[in-house]
Amino acid sequence: MFSTFGFYLTIFLLLVVSIVLAIILRVQRRRVSQLKKSRLEIQEEEDRVFDFLHGLGEAFSGGVHPPELHRLIVEGAIRILAAEGGALYLVDPEEKMLVPAFFTDGTPPLVVIPDFVIQATPSLLSLYGVKQKLLFSLKNFLKLHNVSRHEGLLGEAWDWNKPHFFNHETLPSSLIAQGLDTVFLGPLIYGGRTLGVLAVTNGANTSFSQGGLELFSAIAEQSAFALYTQVVYKEAEEKRLLDHDLEIAREIQKILLPSDPPLVPGYQISGINIPARSLSGDYFDYLLVDQEHIGIAIADVSGKGIPASLIMTLCRSSLRGHAFDEVSPSSVLHRVNRQLYSDMREDMFISMAYVTINLKTHQALLARAGHDAPLFYRARDCSVERLNPKGMAVGIDSGKVFDRFCTDFPFHFEQGDCLLLYTDGVTEATDHHGVEFGIKRLMQHLEKNALDSSENLLKRLADDIRVFIDNQVQHDDITLITIRKL
Repeated sequence: MFSTFGFYLTIFLLLVVSIVLAIILRVQRRRVSQLKKSRLEIQEEEDRVFDFLHGLGEAFSGGVHPPELHRLIVEGAIRILAAEGGALYLVDPEEKMLVPAFFTDGTPPLVVIPDFVIQATPSLLSLYGVKQKLLFSLKNFLKLHNVSRHEGLLGEAWDWNKPHFFNHETLPSSLIAQGLDTVFLGPLIYGGRTLGVLAVTNGANTSFSQGGLELFSAIAEQSAFALYTQVVYKEAEEKRLLDHDLEIAREIQKILLPSDPPLVPGYQISGINIPARSLSGDYFDYLLVDQEHIGIAIADVSGKGIPASLIMTLCRSSLRGHAFDEVSPSSVLHRVNRQLYSDMREDMFISMAYVTINLKTHQALLARAGHDAPLFYRARDCSVERLNPKGMAVGIDSGKVFDRFCTDFPFHFEQGDCLLLYTDGVTEATDHHGVEFGIKRLMQHLEKNALDSSENLLKRLADDIRVFIDNQVQHDDITLITIRKL
């Protein structure tokens, strides 16, 4: 009896153990299958991330154009996060607006659509329910609509310091009504500067995976670095092209300025221009007025660089057009002012000094249009004086006031006399203490070196200025002209 009971008990226990082992084996198989599936998912995710980073790597090397990089960022984020749509907005150069750079078809609007667009876009909600492409009017609106700071969710994201996740419970009802259900949204920040805003979206029937926000944050960080790198490449290329253009402009400007002084019997004339930048706003010229008269002009356009150099070119053309056969320098400047006045911006003007010399009588006339007073060395008593007739700058007045102030000032050249014309870049040159070279030093230099040749006088003066400013940056163009009577 007992042995029979023991036999059945043993059989029962073996059956229980078999069932337990079968369950354990099935669970283990399921776990192995899940591990394989998870491993495959991880591998696929790693492949997607690798492809994304590889694309960004090409952008780092300058091999991807901006539109392609924008597409790569959005579509790469969609693939990695298994999202349904995405959009990228970039901060404009003036940092006032978010400008749409790329968004995929089917991405619900991240901005509130105005009524007039909705009326032109029938069945807006059903549009996203069946995942159709955006209608023409809506798509155009999204492409053209810039988002200002703090405007809606996108405008608020501009000032965030990290990405956020939004779902049906946290999204604004206005965006939900337009088909938005879940979204990762965050700023693209690099070096403390926000470059744009990135968003990836999913519909109501699809959810983001756990850890998605952390992965989205990593995508946003790498995308910001790629955008920043491309900006650096673009700026470097633009600078290279600009430097090339400036070099050509500088060579052209050299052609416009006299390369050699005129050979005038009984006189030594020399001139020099030292620009503060690649291009100069200073101008000087020698003009043959007629068989008996020569004209010498010096001018300084307000400002520096390209704008000043362009105005300088206009000034040169105007002066040369009016100087021929006109011995009165004030009459020439009257015409130049009337011609240039309409073309000058309100914040720009030209200071000028123009001298004509009768080569037979050595009588000279000076007209000054707001320019620094020329210095005149008189050999008979070794004195230096400032020739300071009245005058206002070119481009400030249409002519009524200008013509009244700008008149001819007569003086006479005798043997050994020397006239020095200069721009304020000379007197306003500063040393490391902020002390200006000044008119007094300039007068002392002329008094000391006036008996030397015109060329040597200018070389020594230019050297003195360089020594004075030492290693300081030259802040203004420097132009000098000497006219010495032999």
